[in-house]
Amino acid sequence: MDLNKLVDVLRATLDPNQREQAEIQLNEVHKIINFSPVLLQVVMSDQLDMPVRQAGVIYLKNMVNQFWHEKEVENAGDPVPFSIHENDRQPIRNSIIEAVIQAPDPIRVQLTVCISHMIKYDYPGRWPDFSEKVAIYIQSDITTTWMGALMCLYQLIKNYEYKKADERGPLNQAMGVLLPLVHQRCVQLLPDHSEWSVLLQKQALKCFYALTQYCLTLDVISKEMFTQWMELIRQIIDRPVPEATNQIDEDERCELAWWKCKKWAVHLLARLFERYGSPGNVTTEYKKFSEWYLKSFSGGILSVLLRVLDQYRQKHYVAPRVMLYALNYLSEGVSHAFCWKIVKPHMQGIIREVLFPLMCHSDEDEELWHTDPHEYIRTKYDVFEEFLSPTTAAQTLLHNAVSKRKEVLQKTMSFCMQVLSAQNPDPRQKDGALHIIGAMATVLLKKKIYKDQVEQMLVSHVFPEFNSPNGFLRARACWTLHYFSEVKFKNEANLSQAVDLVRNCLCQDKDLPVRVEAAIAVQMLITNQEKARDHLLAHVKPVILELLKVIRETENDDLTTVMQKIVCTFVDEVAPIAVEMTQHLVDTFSQVLISEDDGGDEKAIAAMGILNTLETILNVMEDQKEILTQLEGIVLNVIAVIFQQDLIEFYEEVLSLIYMLTCSQISHHLWQVYHMMYDMFQKDAFDYFTDMMPALHNYLTVDPQTFLSNPKNVEIIYNMCKAILSGDAGEDAECHGAKLLEVILLQYKGQVDQVVPSFVELVLERLTREVRTSELRTMCLQVVVAALYYNPPALLDILEKMHLPNITESIIVQFLSQWLHDCDCFLGLHDRKVCVLGLCALMDTPPTRHQAIANAGPQILPSALLVFSGLKRAYSSRAQEDQSGDSDDEDDEYEPEELASDEDEIDEEANKYLEKLEKSANGEDDSDDDYDDEAEETALESYQTPLDQDNCTVDEYQIFKNVLQGIQARDPSWYALLTNPLTPEQQEELKEVLTLADQRKAAEESKKIEQSGGYSFVNTTVPTSFNFA
Repeated sequence: MDLNKLVDVLRATLDPNQREQAEIQLNEVHKIINFSPVLLQVVMSDQLDMPVRQAGVIYLKNMVNQFWHEKEVENAGDPVPFSIHENDRQPIRNSIIEAVIQAPDPIRVQLTVCISHMIKYDYPGRWPDFSEKVAIYIQSDITTTWMGALMCLYQLIKNYEYKKADERGPLNQAMGVLLPLVHQRCVQLLPDHSEWSVLLQKQALKCFYALTQYCLTLDVISKEMFTQWMELIRQIIDRPVPEATNQIDEDERCELAWWKCKKWAVHLLARLFERYGSPGNVTTEYKKFSEWYLKSFSGGILSVLLRVLDQYRQKHYVAPRVMLYALNYLSEGVSHAFCWKIVKPHMQGIIREVLFPLMCHSDEDEELWHTDPHEYIRTKYDVFEEFLSPTTAAQTLLHNAVSKRKEVLQKTMSFCMQVLSAQNPDPRQKDGALHIIGAMATVLLKKKIYKDQVEQMLVSHVFPEFNSPNGFLRARACWTLHYFSEVKFKNEANLSQAVDLVRNCLCQDKDLPVRVEAAIAVQMLITNQEKARDHLLAHVKPVILELLKVIRETENDDLTTVMQKIVCTFVDEVAPIAVEMTQHLVDTFSQVLISEDDGGDEKAIAAMGILNTLETILNVMEDQKEILTQLEGIVLNVIAVIFQQDLIEFYEEVLSLIYMLTCSQISHHLWQVYHMMYDMFQKDAFDYFTDMMPALHNYLTVDPQTFLSNPKNVEIIYNMCKAILSGDAGEDAECHGAKLLEVILLQYKGQVDQVVPSFVELVLERLTREVRTSELRTMCLQVVVAALYYNPPALLDILEKMHLPNITESIIVQFLSQWLHDCDCFLGLHDRKVCVLGLCALMDTPPTRHQAIANAGPQILPSALLVFSGLKRAYSSRAQEDQSGDSDDEDDEYEPEELASDEDEIDEEANKYLEKLEKSANGEDDSDDDYDDEAEETALESYQTPLDQDNCTVDEYQIFKNVLQGIQARDPSWYALLTNPLTPEQQEELKEVLTLADQRKAAEESKKIEQSGGYSFVNTTVPTSFNFA
């Protein structure tokens, strides 16, 4: 491959007019031997301009990702897929580490992606000298080699980061040599405070973090080595940041090398402590290590972290992430007496001068509130922002301290009340005090000394702030009510006032963030206060209409949850405005779609929330047929948009909407949607088959006449199930496909003769291929059993004539053998009932029965008795569920114990969970042994058939008894063949089944008499014996 020609083609890709032709040329030549090594030469040429080199390295990265490893032929006869030839791979291995070392940053980043992929497939087998080369460059006296070498090492570690301990052998072997070298290099760099040096230290810390994040290999990292690293980390955190950095704008300061390096150091400490150094919270293998860690390092580490907090206290800049991880470390330490003794003297100072300022309304908050309230709302309700916020870390530390350590709560409350009771208090300090009190709400509501005072605290210090001229205080008042929404109001007038205050904020406040907080407070009050519903009842319409406006303006997902709660709570009040609400939500959905390009995931989540709210409205309006018809016309617009624009991210939600619309009736337009669903399935919704299932089940069962009127409808179901059972959808989806076939056979018994052979052949063909789970095997057998129940002679004829690939034995023999062997795998009520009805059909065959049935005769009754045993448990379980009401656990009187200063918190549940995880990771988890395989309801049982209806007249017990009595009368030899093999225990079981059949018949007749309006007591004789002669 000529280097100059390649340069010309790469340059052409940068020109929009030549790009398409250039890409065609690259596609033609990239398979030529020597192409990849020459491409790497282009990338590393200092003589070429940067855009060409960048185009080259991106093409190289894509090639390595797609073609580095050799792929196998999927089907015999297919051409061998292209991969980069070994003659080209070796030169790249030989030079790519040097390329990373020499490359400028934009090129280096792409090359490290290449290295990551190469390590995945080649290390250590085909690339044994990788770690040796990295070691040479880390030790080199040429300083420019160090960063590239550390970046290559980082890729090696990242490849093993998520692997189990026993899969990390090659990495451990390499790190035994490399880790001391990296540490030595860092120690050497420590006195140098230049940006170059600090960036190298940061990269080394990233390597150590990735190495230890999920696995601390004590064979590689000895106590001595660990101690050396801990001292290095301590020094990095403790050293001052150059004074010159204070000249940089605060918003940009956290991106400086010095603060990034500190961030990684504190992050590393927090992770090591949380995962390996916190006794009682670690797996067994780290128990001794955690005890050693706590005693060896707590003093030094906590001292340096307290100095970090002291910097913040003295108003010196500390990067937010450094604060976050420092506070997280202290949060973990509060549980341990050893750490608490060090922290305790400083705790009140930390609360008053560190946590309190962090929890007050800040200058940044104020600016955002006024300049961009939408962004303010987004940041406050973004879970990722919250997870990485020092304010959240402050709340967590505060909560842990007040809930676990004596005196902290009392002193903290005294401080907050002092702030709130001061004359002319600073509004921001008021905000901070309420923020602290709200963060402690769960603790305060469980402490006898405080819970009776909460109501008065709300009246005295929170209610007045609803009239504050400061919007952020009005928002904080709403927020505080939200967190104290579980308080038991002794004075109902106070509850009424609370509801009115948040309602007025929602409906009238000029500040959008206040209306958002108010909406969430409304939701929490009606959730936790039974009487709040009565106080809001007269205002439901204005609340809903205002909430719709706020949802449209903010596109906030939390608010759609509020709407769903209101809709479910005030069903009657929603009905008159349901159409208006639905139209408003549909318009908002369209608005979100238009703006989605700007907001990415957040917009998509908001759109999903709107679709979920539409589903809730349809659900609560299910019995209002006229309203539902109007809603259908509006919601169909959303369904059409999602299908027409192939908005795959909303398929789950739109399929739920279709399900809700088809639960009780199916209009002409919805039948058109049925065909649209099939088109969607064929195009890009193959993976959404299980999500389609509830709607498809409705189409099968809600309007049977229309379903059968067009043969295309049955064909669509068959084609979808065939695609699922023949493709790679996974066994869960295949179970759903088989279930759908069974539903058709049971729903349309005697009406779909023409499709039975296709259904049976489809599931039996699936059983000729590998089946991993008993669920799929049983479900496929169940389709054939349903076909047997549908028409026994026809099914036996189908099996007799059927030919399956690679099967030489009789299909009937194989089916009967597998079915009778797997009778214990039929679980739940429905599956067992179908199994019994199938066995009854099998027994009830005429004397000219197939020899395979005759041969299986001795196994039929024992199998039936096994299934009946499960049925009895299933009916008993169903009856218990019907009788048992929900029991609310009252934990109001529970008061969590605080720990003395010399006590550690022991979380027994967490320890058990960690041990279970550990066993699971090591393949020792035996919890499955305790699993109740008599699960009395299967996942697919919700897809009901005529056999599952409450008014179903098909009683499997009575049919079984009638069949057996009929055989005894007309075919004694067959009866003898069926019953003679029964053991004495099985004979007793059979008596019980037949007794139960009579009892069920008597109960059924009693129910009929009762429903007809009268009842007469009849002396029903229940047989106590049965003739087995």
